[in-house]
Amino acid sequence: MQNEVTRGRRLALLLGVVAVLAGIAVPVRAQPCVDCLEAGAARVAFRVPPGAPLAGYGSLARRLLIPDLLDRYPHTFWFKPSDGERDAIAARALVLDTGGRRLAWVTVDLIAVDRAFTADAERRLAAAGLKPATLVLSASHTHSGPGAFVDSAVLGWLALDRLDRAVREALLDGVVAAVRQADAARRPARVGVAVVTAPPLTVSRLRQPLDPDVLVLRVTGADGRPLALLWNYAIHGTMLSPSNMRLSGDVMGETSSTLERDLGVPALFVNGAVGDVSPAHHGDRAAHDIGIELAATVRHGWSEATPVPRPVLSVATRAVALPAPRLSAKNCLHGWAPRALTVPLGSVFPRETTLTAVAIGNAAWVVFPGELQTRLGRVIKDAARAPLRYAGVAGVSNDYLGYFVTAADYARPGYVTCASLYGPATGECLTAAAAGLLNGLGRDDGRTAARAACDGAGGG
Repeated sequence: MQNEVTRGRRLALLLGVVAVLAGIAVPVRAQPCVDCLEAGAARVAFRVPPGAPLAGYGSLARRLLIPDLLDRYPHTFWFKPSDGERDAIAARALVLDTGGRRLAWVTVDLIAVDRAFTADAERRLAAAGLKPATLVLSASHTHSGPGAFVDSAVLGWLALDRLDRAVREALLDGVVAAVRQADAARRPARVGVAVVTAPPLTVSRLRQPLDPDVLVLRVTGADGRPLALLWNYAIHGTMLSPSNMRLSGDVMGETSSTLERDLGVPALFVNGAVGDVSPAHHGDRAAHDIGIELAATVRHGWSEATPVPRPVLSVATRAVALPAPRLSAKNCLHGWAPRALTVPLGSVFPRETTLTAVAIGNAAWVVFPGELQTRLGRVIKDAARAPLRYAGVAGVSNDYLGYFVTAADYARPGYVTCASLYGPATGECLTAAAAGLLNGLGRDDGRTAARAACDGAGGG
């Protein structure tokens, strides 16, 4: 009897010790690990309604001779219906989480996105119950993706067709599904970064030096198995001509699809400072062959990527006031107009924007709402390499405000400067704001930077 009592007391003491230790351990496990990275990725094919128009070219090759006043086509008005898919277009998502700071980076096979589309995606992600995250929505800038998803009569007539709710819903559904699947797939991860040089695949619209850098972010599981790849390179998605009537991601889609077949994981393409960059070759066969060649370059970057020793995620934002947007008649008519003659565009484009910068350890990108000239993109990257080892420009992301060039090049009439809507000095002003944002991100852990003022940079 005494032995049974003794054993009972010992068991009670042991259970008490276990309970105390458990009580001590709980708060330790609840502490966030600021150096721990979780990542998940997913690719979701867009289910675009059949016959949706293509976006990017406003030429007669894609336009109906007479607008569809009789409602013959369910999703088009100004433009011809598309004729199936050349290759599958998709939304690809990468969700990163470090110590409670989260980033959802989504790439889409679209010509561009505007702020309303990005805001709708953010609202739907919140409604889906996903934890808050900084959203970066990067369009590939393919000129053979679907149109009819932006609510703008002017942009619709120029290159997108008028808004069709079914097309817009399908694209937003794809974005949300990709983020949800990527978030559900999160697991401990490692990242590595490399910069490799692309073959001479592009030419300059302004006859100036271009940027051959391909910035590669390699994401693997803690076991070293591939999880996702993000590649950043400047090239226009115009290898397929206006005569192409099939949905396509163009050469960027070809490259990502080749990488996905090779690695078995989503390959997210992020365009760069693409304003004056065109492909050197064109045509269906060229898009296929060069896609394979470019994929080999990116694959080399994957192999050469240097591990990021402390992959902490940082985010910074900066609001920027802009001058009144105007179309320069002189630039658009190749010099056959006085410089003072402009067309106001205040009802189409905004008077302010927000720059976002994201860093993963020593690699960072600034999110740019339009097409930046190569020369300005190099200024941003060079300025950011002091506090950071790797820097990139995520062009055509989160919003679209046209082209941005140097003041000297703005004085040269042509297509690029015709589409530079905020005057001669705004490109350099935004470049300075973006470089400053990246520099601050390299020194701090992420913050909201002071508002920048480029609204005095307008003029003719």
